[in-house]
Amino acid sequence: MANAIDQLIDKIREMNNPTVVGIDPKYDMVPEFIKAKYDQTVEGMAQACTEFNKALIDAVYDVIPAVKLQLAYFEKLGIAGITSFYATCKYAKQKGMIIMADAKRGDIGSTCSAYSSAYLGKVETQDGKTSIYDADFITLNPYLGTDSVNPFVEDCKEYDKGAFVIIKTSNKSSGELQDLKLENGKTVYEQVAELVEKWGEDLIGKYGYSSISGVVGATYPEQLQKIREIAPHTFFLIPGYGAQGGKAEDIALGFDKNGIGGIVNATRSLMGAYKLERWSNIYSEKQFAEATRAEALRMRDELNEAISKVVK
Repeated sequence: MANAIDQLIDKIREMNNPTVVGIDPKYDMVPEFIKAKYDQTVEGMAQACTEFNKALIDAVYDVIPAVKLQLAYFEKLGIAGITSFYATCKYAKQKGMIIMADAKRGDIGSTCSAYSSAYLGKVETQDGKTSIYDADFITLNPYLGTDSVNPFVEDCKEYDKGAFVIIKTSNKSSGELQDLKLENGKTVYEQVAELVEKWGEDLIGKYGYSSISGVVGATYPEQLQKIREIAPHTFFLIPGYGAQGGKAEDIALGFDKNGIGGIVNATRSLMGAYKLERWSNIYSEKQFAEATRAEALRMRDELNEAISKVVK
C-alpha cells in the first residue's frame, strides 16, 4: 500500500481538487427540517448531526477527496457524539474519502501511544489487532516536543497513516507564541517547521512529500511562503480559507512548481453554503446539499486557477 501522503495526493490529482471539507457538527448548523425528526436530548441531537454529516458527504464525496472531522463538536455530545464520530468516519470511508481526525492531540509516553492507537493504529484484543476509528490522518499539537510525536510517527510507518502537525495557525492570536523569536534568531513557528521536516524524513513518498505534514494557516501568506522554503518536503493542511478570510492567491504560495503541496480546508462555507449570499437565492434550506456541492465546485475552480499561476 502507498504511504498516506501519496494516497492523498493521488486522490487530489484524480479529482483535480486540493480541498478538504471540514465537518464541525454544530447543532445550530443543522437544518431545521432535519432537527424536527429527532428530540432535543443529547442522543437526538447527535442523531441529527449524523444525518447532516452523511448528507454533506453524499453531496461532495465524488468531487472532494477528503473530509476533516473536528473532534471537539463530537465530544461535546458525550458518548452519543463519539458514536456519531464513529458512524461518520465509517460512512466517509465507505464513500472512498480520506479521513482526517482533527483532534490536535499532544501528550507523552503511554498516553500519547494510546491516542495514536485509537486514531491511527490498532488495539490488541483477544481476536488480534483491531482498528478503532481508522482515520487516515490526525492533527497534532507539538508543544511537548519530539516525545509527543514519535508514537504517531511509528504508527504512520506501520499502518500507512499520516499526521498534520501544527506549525502556524490561522487564528488572530497565534503570533503571541508562534511568532516569538528564539535565542537562535528563529521564530517558534520556523523552529517547529524544521522539526516537522525532520520528523517526516523517513516517510517521504513518490511526490517528494512526507506523511508527517504540517498545519499552516491561509491567513498569514508571508509565513506560509517562508515555511514552504524551510520545509520543502512537508505537505500542508491549510485552514482559514473562506469564512476566516484566507484568499486563493495567498494559499497558492504554499504550492510547488508542479501544483502540489497542500490541501485547503473549508468548513463553514461548505456546511452552511445555502446561507451564503451567492447561493441563498438559488437554494432553500432543504437544498443545503446542492448548495454545498455548488460551493465545493466553485472553491475547486477558484483554487485551481490561483495555483496554476505558480506552476512553471
